[in-house]
Amino acid sequence: MDNITQIIITLATVLGSAGIWKFFEARLKVKAEEKKTELQNNDGVQYRDDLKSRVMRLEELLEESNDKVLALTAEVHQLRTEVRFLTKENDRLKNL
Repeated sequence: MDNITQIIITLATVLGSAGIWKFFEARLKVKAEEKKTELQNNDGVQYRDDLKSRVMRLEELLEESNDKVLALTAEVHQLRTEVRFLTKENDRLKNL
């Protein structure tokens, strides 16, 4: 009978400790989720995320603007060359 009591006590201890461990594990997960949600809803975090998205948008606009400036610069060079040739042609026709 003494062995059976020891076995029952051991089983109760093992099952109880596993149950307590699961309880604390679930409690820690809930606390972690609450903290994560709290951080996501924090005004500072939302402000930072807003700033990040605005910076990304400004970088995109800057890149587009740079491409347009390069295209316009090439067009200006082309027009300058054309004006130079037309000016020469005009001078040649005046001298005739």
